[in-house]
Amino acid sequence: MTADADYCERLVREADKDRFLAALFAPAAQRSALFALYAFNSEIVRVRDVAREPMPGEIRLQWWRELIEGERAEEGKANPVAAALLETMERYQLAPQLLLDLIDAHSFDLYDDPMPSLPHAEAYVAKTSGVMFELAGAILGGEAPDLARHAGIAYGFTELLRNFARHAARRQLYVPFDLLQRYGVNVEDVFAGKASPELRAALAEMRLHIRGHLAATHDLLAGAPPAILAAFLPVALVRPLLKRMEQRGYDPMKPVEVPQWRRQWVLWRAARHPRAMATR
Repeated sequence: MTADADYCERLVREADKDRFLAALFAPAAQRSALFALYAFNSEIVRVRDVAREPMPGEIRLQWWRELIEGERAEEGKANPVAAALLETMERYQLAPQLLLDLIDAHSFDLYDDPMPSLPHAEAYVAKTSGVMFELAGAILGGEAPDLARHAGIAYGFTELLRNFARHAARRQLYVPFDLLQRYGVNVEDVFAGKASPELRAALAEMRLHIRGHLAATHDLLAGAPPAILAAFLPVALVRPLLKRMEQRGYDPMKPVEVPQWRRQWVLWRAARHPRAMATR
């Protein structure tokens, strides 16, 4: 393993444990490429936390755009994640536009504007979480864009709901604003950490929407190429997270967690029966 690959593996292990564990079920020959892709994603996801202000964040995202477009190849060699990503892109002929779409979608994270509507929210998770599934599948040797989109929306929305409290604390709203308005949610109450009945009702509708995409994922898995199924293992975590959110006493203003041992068991079980990972 090269130094760049080793760095990416360690970064993913620390920053994205679920994808790290899922990658261990992929063939050994493709793991370094998956870690390079996931490490790149981790770098983009944490731009707001590192930059703290929109302009420095935009500059960081622009650097990654230019790298992918081939304008910073020499600089990229000095960055282990960039170097590993470029090698992976070349080796597996990954579509640059998908990576650029992911970067553009994450520029939303830098600002405090609310997510306007459900179609906007679906586009966001399709171009972030969905793109990750699509590119991971390409690394493993197959194409399933429809499966990647539905899996990405189900997994991406679930992660946004799981982190709803953290986002609200910094005045970010990923739950569609028009949905919140329809239920009469007071946004300032959300930012103040108050879980109103109206908010709970809006989040319940979001969970129903997630289950619809989870059902579509389940149906599409039946016809997916077996080689790419390991790329979709994180979807298996959607159901246990939704169950936590549907328990009596669920507080959306507290982070939703499934114990690490159970997450590992869920992924292991899904790896043994991958076509059942999105069972409704």
